[in-house]
Amino acid sequence: MSDVGSEDFDDDQGYLGEYEGDRNEAGERHGVGRAVLPNGDTYQGMYENGKRSGQGTYRFKNGARYIGEYYQNLKHGQGIFYYPDGSKYEGSWVDDQRQGHGLYTYPNQDTYEGEWLHHQRNGQGIYHYNDTGSRYMGTWVMGKMESAGEFIHLNHRYQGNFLNNNPSGPGKYVFEIGCEQHGEYLQVDQPASDEGNGKHGKAQKSRSPYPGHGEGYFSIGASGEEVPQQQLECCCAVPLL
Repeated sequence: MSDVGSEDFDDDQGYLGEYEGDRNEAGERHGVGRAVLPNGDTYQGMYENGKRSGQGTYRFKNGARYIGEYYQNLKHGQGIFYYPDGSKYEGSWVDDQRQGHGLYTYPNQDTYEGEWLHHQRNGQGIYHYNDTGSRYMGTWVMGKMESAGEFIHLNHRYQGNFLNNNPSGPGKYVFEIGCEQHGEYLQVDQPASDEGNGKHGKAQKSRSPYPGHGEGYFSIGASGEEVPQQQLECCCAVPLL
């Protein structure tokens, strides 16, 4: 979720709202102060030469709240943002955006901890699905699972490449019963079923490069749990040492 509201009123040349606090020789807000902005938002914390700089707390009138560091009126450094929908981000900010390492807790209690860029999951990170206990560990590119990663479920895991949030290319399933299924994963179109009605996303086809090693279909739902489309066979059993 992106940030809500506006914090730009201090940049206006007109009315800046009410202010109580320290000022410098030029009359600018400087030091510790508290401001009530024209839109009803409030800020309490450090100022430097008329700008929010240093530690402060910004409260939006819609219930959102930011507690952390500012630089030149922008969220910059370490801070916590509480969103009106109950989600929360705790971590690094650069130029008013989530960037660097941070932990995001979503309204459904899913969590993502890892690297961010321009408000998007980007780099190495772990996404944990609260309702199923599944988790993805690997590479993200602008909010999507891409490149090398591992999807861990209750009784098995997938290790391999991802493209646009789905397994794609070489990979393998590792099952708790002591076997593996290796294959090349391709995106294929599957007819929508009565149960799923296509809501689980694009199906994947696993094709083993080894003769007689079987193939099957699966899809990954929004919760991260696999939704079987057709039974996957573990014909290429490889004992785990």
